[in-house]
Amino acid sequence: MPLNLTWPDIAVRLALTLVAGAMIGFNREAHGHAAGLRTMMLVCLAAAAAMVLANLLLSTSGKTPDAFAQIDVMRLPLGVLTGVGFIGGGAIFRRGDLVTGVTTAATLWMVTIIGLSFGAGAITLGVAATALSILIIWALKWVDGHIARDQVAILSVTAEGAMPSVSDVRKLIDARDCRVQLQGQTQSRAMDASVSRYHIRWRGLHRDEPPLRISVLLDRWPQVSRAEWEAEVLN
Repeated sequence: MPLNLTWPDIAVRLALTLVAGAMIGFNREAHGHAAGLRTMMLVCLAAAAAMVLANLLLSTSGKTPDAFAQIDVMRLPLGVLTGVGFIGGGAIFRRGDLVTGVTTAATLWMVTIIGLSFGAGAITLGVAATALSILIIWALKWVDGHIARDQVAILSVTAEGAMPSVSDVRKLIDARDCRVQLQGQTQSRAMDASVSRYHIRWRGLHRDEPPLRISVLLDRWPQVSRAEWEAEVLN
């Protein structure tokens, strides 16, 4: 970082910071995430402004060597990273075993690093970090959607007569390597019906539908009055 920082230098750093924050924030805004365009731009700009301020303070002499304390300007960007940790924690939501917002929190942390890079005058590093971040957020999202993974769901079936067995449910499932296990069965006195819960595990793409369509199950067994899927998260 140069000791004598000029206003054109500051303008270039802040402008690149806003562009980088906008490019990354547009993706989060378009997908409806909690931290969108304005949040990413503000976090990135705050990090850059803190680093520019640290750069400006480098030319100050601070206190004398024999004084009680001296100025450590690098504590300013470190404090920014700590503060972003609280913002990232607020972007993570947990409902039971379902955890969301982790990618958004990581993106907030990344735009902070990009802002610190541009604020420090490391233009090449900031541009490279921005390009790689966009590649990960945009391009690798497509790759992630084409990776087959283990999936787990609970099939709840309400029947007023004979309840379908595990083997009957398994016969209707077309997915390969699909395992069906009866998790439990309860009796509903109010509805005069029984409710069975089947634990089903299969392997497929994240965007794939469950391996059994509810309409097929209802058509096969007229005594089934209700059926629904409950997604689960693997630990």
